[in-house]
Amino acid sequence: MRFPLVASNDDLFYAGRVMDRRSFFKVGGSATATACWPAALAVESPSITVPLDRRSLQARNRNRSTVACSRGLIATSQPLASQAGLDLLKQGGSAVDAAIAANAVLSVVEPMSNGPGGDLFAIGWDEKTQSLYGLNASGRSPYSWNLQEAERLGLSAIEPHSPLSWSVPGCVSGWEALSDRYGKMSRARLLAEAIHYARDGFPLSPIVARGWLNLPSESHPSLTDTFLPSGKPLQFGDIVRNPGCAAFFETLVNEGWRSFYEGSIAERIVKFSRHIGGRLEPRDFRDHLPEWVEPVSAGYRGFDVWELPPNGQGIAALQMLNMLEQFDIGSLQPNSVEQLHLFLEAKKLAFEDRAVYYADPQFAEVPIKELISKEYGKKRAGLIDPKRAASVVAAGKIPVASDTIYLTAADRDGNMISLIQSTYHGWGSRYVPDNLGFSLQNRGMSFSLRSQDRNRLEPHKRPFHTIIPGFVTHAGCPVLSFGVMGGDFQPQGHVQVLMNLIDFGMSPQQAGDQPRAHHDGSSTPWGHRSTDSGNVHLEEGISETVQRALQDLGHRVQSGGSAFGGYQSIWRMDNPLRYFGGSDPRKDGCAIGY
Repeated sequence: MRFPLVASNDDLFYAGRVMDRRSFFKVGGSATATACWPAALAVESPSITVPLDRRSLQARNRNRSTVACSRGLIATSQPLASQAGLDLLKQGGSAVDAAIAANAVLSVVEPMSNGPGGDLFAIGWDEKTQSLYGLNASGRSPYSWNLQEAERLGLSAIEPHSPLSWSVPGCVSGWEALSDRYGKMSRARLLAEAIHYARDGFPLSPIVARGWLNLPSESHPSLTDTFLPSGKPLQFGDIVRNPGCAAFFETLVNEGWRSFYEGSIAERIVKFSRHIGGRLEPRDFRDHLPEWVEPVSAGYRGFDVWELPPNGQGIAALQMLNMLEQFDIGSLQPNSVEQLHLFLEAKKLAFEDRAVYYADPQFAEVPIKELISKEYGKKRAGLIDPKRAASVVAAGKIPVASDTIYLTAADRDGNMISLIQSTYHGWGSRYVPDNLGFSLQNRGMSFSLRSQDRNRLEPHKRPFHTIIPGFVTHAGCPVLSFGVMGGDFQPQGHVQVLMNLIDFGMSPQQAGDQPRAHHDGSSTPWGHRSTDSGNVHLEEGISETVQRALQDLGHRVQSGGSAFGGYQSIWRMDNPLRYFGGSDPRKDGCAIGY
């Protein structure tokens, strides 16, 4: 059985917020008044820049149409990456081939958010076996890095922009594992477009360009030498090249994926680590392997929602859904005070459990089955007061012994993949090893330095992770591949998107277009403990009436000025096979298919 896609007029959605096109043409018209000079003429062209209204960029038009196609589709946060993936789909490549190629291009065109120096997680649908698979390609802490060493250095937390925040990057091992099992294309073909854009250059897209504006100019010279080689700020439309990254990808093509862990690339990273004060050694790289894992699920109103188990935070979304299923969300208005209040209270409860129980299950007992059970969800939902925000919440009692990319792809054979990859904070740790053209992640800062915590720092251990791919099935059949970027926001984004789709009957595009709420201030797996109700942040588009009503319920509300997450999705229908893609207007990217 397959649920029909809800018919909707995406083009009329948010019609009241459509950009004043007259003002756009007025800006664009000023450029056309100047003569254009043919490139062959030896005359310097007038100095003009591409127009961009940054105020409108913050509150994007949210009136895209859902992309509909039948032979293949990919959705990413940058159009060049989407196009690279689509090219492989058209050439007969698999969904995995398209995802790897797009991820490699994103490493070049959106390097502040992802790259070979980070980690990777994926959930995929294998049409041949009619089953889901999961991949955890996150790296581990150095063998020589432990609580005793941190105490000797006088640390109470791991500095995010330091060599001590490094863990072994797992991204390339994830590409290798996925390609070996589900790919059709060679490394050379998978990395060709990434090499092209790194070597020959690409113009900065608007949202990505903001990341260059925030690039630290003096404190991390290896970063600025790579991404600001001229020493001058870069802006929207400027051409960027990264010859170091092009050479790195060419090394992968020539020497193989494992050169990252047992060859020349590993040697260069270890040499850089020793020079700069990091703890990475050859053994840390040699012993790294990705892990195939079983996704875990919880039912939500007839659908099965799938996430990966810890060391990630995906089951927080399942916990929240189990609580929200106790309420008739569909009878409420989207982004009404009643709906947002229930959502925020469920989030606060789930995140207290996250702070206490989530960790690498190979080092700590993580009660996954109990945390995502319907019984526990019902019990936790009973703590929600529909009329008042909780000022302080605690984890349940269970007896036991910053920047990212997300993409999704589907191919002509019915295979699908939900893939997320990140270097954690913007620009990761801000260190670029040995002119390789990418920054190393700072995921190791997510360890707790408290010995009593499950997520405490230990040698060769995977840190707590925020990046989570999502998937939805119905009656054992694939329905939705989706994800929402944004650190701690990701489980919150998953739940809001699923409520929009399942409870409110929105299309895949509309589900991502809706304004979002973000709660922060909960306890964390890296040692912070909440002492109050935290803060609620609301995107533009949620009415002032709702904001005031949430405040009356006891929420500390801050509105405007931010955009939360970056969503991509593919909805599938069968007989005949069709795909429907949604892409977040908060990012530069697009869903595209054929």
